[in-house]
Amino acid sequence: MACRLVFMGSDPIALPMLEALAALPSGPEMVALYTQPDRPSGRGQQVRPNPIKQWAADRGVEILQPDQLTDREKRRLDELRPDLILVMAYGHLLRQGWLDTPPLGIYNLHTSLLPACRGASPIQATILEGSSVGGVTLMRMVARLDAGPIVDRETVAVDPLETGASLEGKLAGACVPLILRNVAQLETGKVSLVPQDDSRATFTRRLRKTDGGLDFAAPAEVLARRINGLHPWPGVVIALRGVPIRCGLADWVAAAGRAPPGGVLGFDDEGMRVATGNGILRIRRLQRPGGRMLAAADFSRGFAVPAGTVLESQPMPVLVGNQPLRA
Repeated sequence: MACRLVFMGSDPIALPMLEALAALPSGPEMVALYTQPDRPSGRGQQVRPNPIKQWAADRGVEILQPDQLTDREKRRLDELRPDLILVMAYGHLLRQGWLDTPPLGIYNLHTSLLPACRGASPIQATILEGSSVGGVTLMRMVARLDAGPIVDRETVAVDPLETGASLEGKLAGACVPLILRNVAQLETGKVSLVPQDDSRATFTRRLRKTDGGLDFAAPAEVLARRINGLHPWPGVVIALRGVPIRCGLADWVAAAGRAPPGGVLGFDDEGMRVATGNGILRIRRLQRPGGRMLAAADFSRGFAVPAGTVLESQPMPVLVGNQPLRA
């Protein structure tokens, strides 16, 4: 008899893994999919199903979209009689009663190499921390945040110009071999678990739109990683001639800028060069409101930024810490 599987997720990062599970000739039977309620999105703020819901609808999988995980919703889960639950980027915290429901347990795919970057924004945090390697961790869920014992990991390289978007794509692909080499053990309950080393844990929080500022007194390397890690959302925005300009990609050079922090040194083929507290930040892609993201040289031809312009610094809220962070 096939293992009765429930999946909980709300982000398209899980789609390659779901496709891989669905293609197995004798894999688990997905009896239901939980996802966040439909909400307005995009410029027109139209209400559309998220890609996870659409995937389930196309395959006739029962879809559940509770706004809150109430006792009534728990009874509905009990009626489904799941043997196993997989979770990835769902958006709800599961209380102990939910964790105890499936006899084979609840397992989460977390997009960091735990115990690093526990919490809501591990992809962005991996880039902000300057890691050269990232990955996905399959772990058994416990009541503490991302603290459960580890089943397995799949690693990916983090390139020097990696953005949040490009790393997310890599991690979506990494979920496939990770789940395929572990699904048989999950279905039978024959899983080897390795406890996490809590002393090495770092923590992230949910990102806010206000996280996209730059303090040019910080080192150029830190600023470049923040631009890249927060692209495409919430995105780093700077003010040029009073216009909010979105930054899409950056790197840095270890050279002294002959200007105060935030001083524009000029444009070249590599980007807009800006003096910082240590090194020169090169912002390689820029976007005007309503326009396309352009290479900095192309942007400068339609939007002049004279050398000597001083960019105003903004607060840079802490996004990664050694203790849990407030959302």
